[in-house]
Amino acid sequence: MTPDEVTGNRSWPEGFAVLLADYERHLTAERDLSTHSVRAYIGDVADLLEHLIRLGHDDLGQLDIRSLRSWLAKQQSLGKSRSTMARRATAARVFTAWAQRTGRISTDPGALLASPKAHKSLPGVLGQADTRAVLDAAAVAADDGSPVGLRDLAIMELLYATGIRVGELCALDVDDVDDSRRVVRVFGKGRKERSVPYGVPAGQALERWLVEARPKLAREGSGPAAFLGARGGRIDQRAVRRMVHERIAVVDAPDLAPHGLRHTAATHLLEGGADLRSVQELLGHASLATTQIYTHVSTDRLRQAYQQAHPRA
Repeated sequence: MTPDEVTGNRSWPEGFAVLLADYERHLTAERDLSTHSVRAYIGDVADLLEHLIRLGHDDLGQLDIRSLRSWLAKQQSLGKSRSTMARRATAARVFTAWAQRTGRISTDPGALLASPKAHKSLPGVLGQADTRAVLDAAAVAADDGSPVGLRDLAIMELLYATGIRVGELCALDVDDVDDSRRVVRVFGKGRKERSVPYGVPAGQALERWLVEARPKLAREGSGPAAFLGARGGRIDQRAVRRMVHERIAVVDAPDLAPHGLRHTAATHLLEGGADLRSVQELLGHASLATTQIYTHVSTDRLRQAYQQAHPRA
């Protein structure tokens, strides 16, 4: 979503339209955010600027903490979820900090804005037995040696082995896979690079895919993409999500998206004794608080086991 798409045919003060375009260039060129993140930030800031217009303001210098709070109060009155309101508060703080830093406003009202606490639900995960069943079923489906079957097995094994995001997996190039050290190079949010190890089963599945199967799907325009679609182009996230749902549906296990395999990998690492900092680094979380939700998952499962097994639970 570009600033022009946001404003459409609506009558905006010229300064606001220019401001939004400048901010979009900052997010894209300087911060190197994904298209999805830029769209979300621009949409939230555009909504804030429209709120200012409704309040009778046509200059960013008139933005203060009172107008920011009234904007969030409006979101609440419209029935927006706590997580949406928390995201919009964050978007406002990031925007006002940029505006002050670049001299567009003299003070930063967003620094005074408290963020509504989002409700943190426990992410869905597979148990270790269910995970083995899913991966075993994927291996059986690849027994015929079909390129798609071998590719899907490699994807399933790698998602679980590394806990990488589906977007990170789709962006992998062949040279990002270091089979000698069993490490994959990943570019995460903000193009931050990290190296993530994987185990022997994932290594074997990757080798079969890259050596035996990928050449059969590769076409002139395939480029360096590690994982290819049926037509030879870089596989897209929708295809991976669809495949993961299909592979999990084969066995009697809870339905999960690729992000559920990321949650599963993190939970199993912690259950196996990995420390929180290591899991944070593997997952590419900027904040340890994001990783800590997985300790809640492990504690919740421990509580369930206790209640089922202990005679005086």
